[in-house]
Amino acid sequence: MTTEKQLKFDKAYLRIAREWGKLSHCKRKQVGAIIVKDRMIISDGYNGTPTGFDNACEDDEDTTKWYVLHAEANAILKVSASTQSSKNATLYIALSPCKECSKLIHQAGIIRVVYQQAYKDNSGLEFLKKAGVELVHIEDLEE
Repeated sequence: MTTEKQLKFDKAYLRIAREWGKLSHCKRKQVGAIIVKDRMIISDGYNGTPTGFDNACEDDEDTTKWYVLHAEANAILKVSASTQSSKNATLYIALSPCKECSKLIHQAGIIRVVYQQAYKDNSGLEFLKKAGVELVHIEDLEE
């Protein structure tokens, strides 16, 4: 059950995730993700190419390159390289996770996902629901 206070925090963290997504070099979609544990941001990420690759996410036909990492994958990889643990954390993301990222979310021990927009394919959300991850959809980020 989401309390009014929790909803206020959820909206604030979602706004941060949306802002973080603006750092992405991708033209088609800019998505940001924040991982929060005990009311502390422990990781962040946005969609983009792996370290050492050209920042362009799309090819000449405006198709996303296959190796572009999603925002939540980048946030999970970043926290895994730190001293922090994402076990029992919340992931805030502008766009609901795809099926591939949903597996990473579950394996990373994240127990709650708060998102603003639904991705075109909801199989990632269905997987997370089956895995017992709490899903919260918040479209309106106004106070």
